[in-house]
Amino acid sequence: MKPEETIDFHIRWAWFNISRMYNLEAARYGGSMAIGYTLLNIDTKEGTPSTKLAPKMGLESRSLTRMIKSLEEKGMIYKKVDEVDRRMVRLFLTELGKDMRNQAILTVHNFNEKIQNEIPQEDLDKTFEVLGKLNQIIDKNNIFNNN
Repeated sequence: MKPEETIDFHIRWAWFNISRMYNLEAARYGGSMAIGYTLLNIDTKEGTPSTKLAPKMGLESRSLTRMIKSLEEKGMIYKKVDEVDRRMVRLFLTELGKDMRNQAILTVHNFNEKIQNEIPQEDLDKTFEVLGKLNQIIDKNNIFNNN
């Protein structure tokens, strides 16, 4: 089987191109796709508990530790102990973090608008349906378990 005949090849190829495009755009503002994605997932009003951010992004907590530290060092976020539950630390955006988040929102909207102008909505709906089913199959089953 040739790589281009596999499902994962096309998903990986598309994601590589999307990732590269977002990273090139984010670099213009001193950021990265990972920074933008993280900032997009922090609640702008109430902050986000540091322990809830990774699951919200579909990551493991340890994967995000360095990112949080880096964002704090760059002055994009700050930590604050929760007023109700003193054991919880919430992450908040600084003004710089809000500016970078707004730029990420614009970038995502621009990308989606361009794609929606090129691909008919029914094709996009079918793509979402197929990817949703693919995720359900992966989540529900251990594909490689023959039992």
